[in-house]
Amino acid sequence: MATTPKTLKPDLSALRITDTKRKQTSSGKRWLWAAIPIVMLGLLGAASLAFRNRKPEVEVVTALKPSTAPTGVLNASGYITPRRRATIAAKITGRVVGVYFDEGTRVQQGQLLAKLDDSDALRNLESAKADRDASQAAIADYQVQLKNAEIELHRAQQLVREGVQTQQYLDSAVMNADSLRAKIELAKQNVAAAVSRIAVAQQAVDNCVITAPFAGIAVSKDAQVGEMVSPVSAGGGFTRTGIATIVDLHSNEVEVDVGESYIAKVKQDQAVNAVLDAYPDVILPGKVRTVIPTADRQKATVKVRISFTEPDHLKLRDPAIDPRILPDMGVKVTFLEEEPKAKTAEVKKNEPAIVAVIPQSAIHVDGNTKFVYVVKGGILERHAVTLGAARSTDVEILAGIQPGVQVLTKGPDGLSDGEAVQLKQ
Repeated sequence: MATTPKTLKPDLSALRITDTKRKQTSSGKRWLWAAIPIVMLGLLGAASLAFRNRKPEVEVVTALKPSTAPTGVLNASGYITPRRRATIAAKITGRVVGVYFDEGTRVQQGQLLAKLDDSDALRNLESAKADRDASQAAIADYQVQLKNAEIELHRAQQLVREGVQTQQYLDSAVMNADSLRAKIELAKQNVAAAVSRIAVAQQAVDNCVITAPFAGIAVSKDAQVGEMVSPVSAGGGFTRTGIATIVDLHSNEVEVDVGESYIAKVKQDQAVNAVLDAYPDVILPGKVRTVIPTADRQKATVKVRISFTEPDHLKLRDPAIDPRILPDMGVKVTFLEEEPKAKTAEVKKNEPAIVAVIPQSAIHVDGNTKFVYVVKGGILERHAVTLGAARSTDVEILAGIQPGVQVLTKGPDGLSDGEAVQLKQ
């Protein structure tokens, strides 16, 4: 007898929220929404308090003692340029069979740099020497024949005098001797021509050897073994025109471009201070060697060349560093003013003494009063100062502060005497 299956009904009573749970959930949400404004107000108050307590950041410099050295009247930048720089090339077209240097190699005058294939030149040299030897051998043979011809001539002369031989016999003997003498002279000329050809062939062999024309350092290696080199440029681009580039480091000088509007401040033999970008702590003294008498109309500049005044012109503090000034290094140059003429004792007596030197950006003006802010212990102190002459971006201080104090150069507006500040990191 079959039974009828019962139909299952879903029980949703477990998902029902009672009134007690509904009240607890509503109460927790109300506390959360009420706490958010309180937390925000607390954060804003803390931020405002921290902002009020933050000290203004300022930048300071140290007042320097006045220098008696000449001041700069013009600044310029340029590059190190050697006066002796050569690209070594072969005099003939040939294939490279040996390269005996590398970049950075120091070479002496006459040192072997490379060799070209000289097999053809050697064959021509041997041929010229063979021609010379053949001509010299012919001379020896003609001299033997001439000696015999002169004997025959002497005999013919005696026979003709005795009436035994005819005059024709004597003439034939004379002609034979003269012909041998002419052949000897021709052979001597052939020897001289062969000697000349030997010299030409020897020069062709020597042209296969490339040497350094002066002492220096190789800065470029332009050819490798197996490549073709030629003194003229090849259209195909497979032939090199140079072997090496050599620079004489002792001939290094500075080349700068000076604007046309400032060239009047540059004089012949004017003292300069040069600072390499590679060694910013080393000052290299020099002088103006020449002012190139032409201007660049596109850049509106005039080229100036500067020589170093000291032979050992780069003395580094660290001896482990190789003290070399390399071509094409960047350099900054300061042209110095001419030393003033000696002043009289009376003028020196009445002239106010210079106390310190500070940047002009540290000077503040309040009516007719010039003053600076001195930072001492994180507090600003206002000091009235008496100014002297301007030195480029600096100014002389005659009274008001002493060397060594820190003066404010940059900071927010509205600073006042006695205000607490902090140095900008």
